[in-house]
Amino acid sequence: MKYKHVTLVCGHYGSGKTNIAVNMAFDLKKQYPDTAIADLDIVNPYFRTTDSRRELEEAGIRVIASEYAGTNLDAPALPAEIYAITENADMKTIVDVGGDDRGALALGRIAPAIKESGDFDMLLVINKYRPLTPDAESTVEVMHEIETACRLPFTGIVNNSNLGELTTPETVLESAEYAEAVSRLSGLPIVLTTARDDIAEELGAFPLTLQKKPI
Repeated sequence: MKYKHVTLVCGHYGSGKTNIAVNMAFDLKKQYPDTAIADLDIVNPYFRTTDSRRELEEAGIRVIASEYAGTNLDAPALPAEIYAITENADMKTIVDVGGDDRGALALGRIAPAIKESGDFDMLLVINKYRPLTPDAESTVEVMHEIETACRLPFTGIVNNSNLGELTTPETVLESAEYAEAVSRLSGLPIVLTTARDDIAEELGAFPLTLQKKPI
């Protein structure tokens, strides 16, 4: 995958966007030396990018996150470093945006600069197997809510449909029609379909472009 200056990763709660963001950061680091990942998920205290801080920093990836991330205090605070995302022209950044429209509001401070630059992708992470996004219509409704909140348009879709440890190759294959329906209804291309390494190997020729390692 070819990355823009800023790649925003958004999605409904449970879509797996944080796992995608972290894996994208590792993938980007292979292509570009000055890589960062920004954790703007100030809503969800359960699984954050900063849970993988040690692995990310050991790989030479800069982590931009609230000073409260990873603590027992779930305070809606953004780091001062957030401005480096748009001001540092030499750094490419993956941004883990909060779930749904409430989390997307955190982008408010830097959304105008991102939009003005034009050098960004905003990817909608979708998961057919989550209860609130089982079909294209409900998924696109969430998409519009996020766009309204962050004042940025989506540019592509990441089909991350999975059932966690219960995911099989059939789970991924059966989500293809759903992802295509979301694409048709939203007018957005499917940029990636993801799967764990072992499942991707079983699927062989199926066009998987991001193999996920557990984070």
